[in-house]
Amino acid sequence: MALSSLAPVLGSLAPDFRLRAANPEASGGSHVSRSDMSGARVLLVVFTCNHCPYAVAVEDRLIALAEAYAPEGLQAVVISSNDAEAYPADSFENMAVRAEQKGYPFPYLYDETQEVARAFGAVCTPEFFLYDADLRLVYAGRLNDGRPTRPGRPGTEPTTRDLADAIEQTLAGQAVSAEQIPSMGCGIKWREQE
Repeated sequence: MALSSLAPVLGSLAPDFRLRAANPEASGGSHVSRSDMSGARVLLVVFTCNHCPYAVAVEDRLIALAEAYAPEGLQAVVISSNDAEAYPADSFENMAVRAEQKGYPFPYLYDETQEVARAFGAVCTPEFFLYDADLRLVYAGRLNDGRPTRPGRPGTEPTTRDLADAIEQTLAGQAVSAEQIPSMGCGIKWREQE
């Protein structure tokens, strides 16, 4: 089922986090925290997972985007918060395999308790949160207007650059001018609350 993300409050401070990295070689260590991102001119936090067709459909574009803007000061981190017991494809071990197969240039972090997803207000995969150098939220929206191919439904190629435009404007010290259209994807697979 496809869900649209919530509308977080622009200007809010990035929630604190310290999560285990499935790809320590790209992460600089076994854990990554918000304080590790303090030198970034722009911080991109993406909630994703291994199995969601929406997330898989944009994966290569996300890698290309992170690689293109890293030299200008973008730091990207991707986080999986899904219940891996119910969705084994999203286990920490499978995250490590996926990161290696795709050559992730960014940390792939595991939110095992799901507390970080809740703190960010994330509800779907993929979901994009962009922060300025002061770690203040400047963009929470979709990657672009493209739609992935789904069984029985054709996909569409993107005609917009929503997230890339927001990154460029933030790097230039400008306010993000584009309409912030919520991301759409599979709902985060929450654990049952006890």
